[in-house]
This record gives sequence, structure tokens and C-alpha cells, in this order.
Amino acid sequence: MISIGIVLMVSALYDSYGWAGALVATNVLAWALGNAVLSRLVDRYGQARVMIPALIIAQSAMIYLVLAAWVQSPVWVLFAPTALNGLAGGSAGALVRARWNHALDGSSLLHTAFSLESTLDEVTYIIGPLVATALSTMVHPTAGLIAPVVLSLVGGLWFYYFLRGTQPPVRRRPLDHIPVEEDEPQDRQAPVAATLQRDRFVLAFGGMVSVVLVTALFGGVFGALDVSIVAATTAWDARSMAGLVLAGMSLGSAAAGLAYGARHWKAPLPKRFLIGVAVFAILMPLYLLAHNAPVLTICGFLAGSAIAPSFTNANSLVTVLVPKHRLTEGLSWIGTSIGLGVALGSSFAGWLIDRHGYVAGYWTAVIAVMISLVLAIAGYQILRHHAALRSD
Repeated sequence: MISIGIVLMVSALYDSYGWAGALVATNVLAWALGNAVLSRLVDRYGQARVMIPALIIAQSAMIYLVLAAWVQSPVWVLFAPTALNGLAGGSAGALVRARWNHALDGSSLLHTAFSLESTLDEVTYIIGPLVATALSTMVHPTAGLIAPVVLSLVGGLWFYYFLRGTQPPVRRRPLDHIPVEEDEPQDRQAPVAATLQRDRFVLAFGGMVSVVLVTALFGGVFGALDVSIVAATTAWDARSMAGLVLAGMSLGSAAAGLAYGARHWKAPLPKRFLIGVAVFAILMPLYLLAHNAPVLTICGFLAGSAIAPSFTNANSLVTVLVPKHRLTEGLSWIGTSIGLGVALGSSFAGWLIDRHGYVAGYWTAVIAVMISLVLAIAGYQILRHHAALRSD
């Protein structure tokens, strides 16, 4: 709701898709950076202790953003509250998946739980754009950003405070760090080396970079489509249809997520991950064929069928590749990478749309998904090797 709300608000009040894309990029980039920090703090201090203050800061910043736009402040004034909202936003998706992993540790039901969460994510992507678009076009351009404030405060306090009993306990490092002397016996050096190995940067765990690069490019697709669809429906004099068109992709993703999670697959995770990326790359060019809102919605539904299964596989791979005491941080990097991609995709697409029209935004999305397929193929062997090692 925040991304589409910013695009609708800024394009209406400031008549620029370029500024709209830049503000979306600022929000999501700040969210991606802040999320990496917050997730590490959550692993160390717990979800409620970190995220309740962050929630209040994020929504206070959003209120300031809405008020500043309402009174038509200079566009540069909007960047600071947009960035602060992103920095303190956090990733509820990563935190709820960490709770599932704690509740179903070692169970085959974890695949089903992750598929359910990916499907529910898509349900919010169906409802959210519809509500944001309706509020922005029928009430006031800023109204699409007021609803996320209310929903975030109610849902966030419920999740972080009243559902504290389901959050995983803070996990200590498996071994305390003890400096190693040069003449230290080998049996003493081994556990210390293991500790240093476990405390390295989370993306240094084998296979993580491959997953994160692919999900970042998926984010680039989403960011480009957010701006492109608003621009396209506006050009067709059907601006109020933007939310419905965006919901089409999410509906396809939700349906595929339910079907994917309803059964257990024999193919290994890395292979399923690669197949999901390939399907998305094959279906995304359908957007280039659409010249009205109903056809665009159908194309989005078809392309969306690859999204929830792909993210289910990506999150499942993280649980295999990353140690348990770093799991929230690892899962948050999926969201962080998507956020970085959205920031770049929306900014670049907005700049191109202002100069060449909405079709240029579609091409941004198509090129991003093709690059993701190339990277998925290139990283397949690495993922297969490290996933097998961790499973053993």
C-alpha cells in the first residue's frame, strides 16, 4: 500500500512519475538498509523489544509525510519522512517465518507453513492496492497512505506485543568467542574457528548471495510494475483500475502459492527455485502485449503464478543455508533484497516513463527478470552444493 500510495499521491499532487519513483525508491531503499540492522537486533534482543519502538517511529514519520504532501510542501521535504518510515519499517514477513520455524522445527510442515505465508502475503497485495487506489482516487490523493498507518499500528501492536508467546526465544551463539593464541592446541582452535565461522556476515554463508541476487531482481520487477501500471492506466483514462490490475498479479500468485504448498515435492529445493524463476521469466513478457486494463490484469494473473512458489523456495533455502541463531537476519535479507530491487526498479522505471511512456517501464521489468534467470542458472550448482552440505 505504501509504494502504490506514494505513486498515486505524488503523481496527482506534483504531476511527476519521476519524483514518485524517486520517493518510492527512497522509502524502499531505506527499508532495506534498516531491515538488515533491525533483523540482527531482533536475533539478539527479541522481536517485541526491538520492533515496538521501531513501529511507532515508522508510523509517526508516515503521518508527517501525509501532512507535508497535504499542504503541498516542496517535494524535497517529503524525502526525510519517507526515508525514516522505511528505516524503521522492519520485516514482519521474516519475523512470522522465524516464528513458524521455531514452532515447526524439523517438521515437513514447514514447507506448507511458508507456502501459506507467501499466499497470505499475496492476499495483502490483492487487497492493499485496491484499497489504496480507491482511497487515493475517490477521497484524496493522500488518503491511500493513511490506511497503512492505522493498519500497521493495530496489526503491529497485536503481533509484537499481544502475540509475544509465539515469538522464538533469543538464541545465544553456539560457542563463546575466545581468542586463539598461536601455540593453542588444535583441539582448542577447532571450536573457536567454528564460532568465527558462525559469526560471519550472513551473506557469506554459501549460496545466500545467489538467492539474494535473484530476489533483488524480482523486487526490481515489482518496483517497475508499480509505477508502470499507474502510468498505463492513467494513459488509458482508467486510473481507478490501477489497484485492480496490480491485484491481478497477486491473485495469480496467491492461487499458485496455495496449490504449491498443498503438496510435498520430491525435487530438491535448488531445482524448484530455478524452475520458478524460469517460469516467471517466460511469462513476464506478456505485459508487453497488453493495451487495456482487463488484458493487463489477465497477463498479471498469469505472470503472478510464479511469484509465491519462488519466494516459498527462497525462504526455505535460507532456513537450510543459515544457522538457526542467525535465521531472522537471514530471512530478512530476502525482504531487504526485494526492497533494494524495488527501489532501483521504481526509480529507473519512473525516469524512463517520464521520457518514453509506460511501455518503457514494462521493458524495465522484463529485462530485470531475464537477468534474474541468468543469475539463477549461474548459481544453481553453488546452491545445490551448499544446500546438500547443510542438509547433511
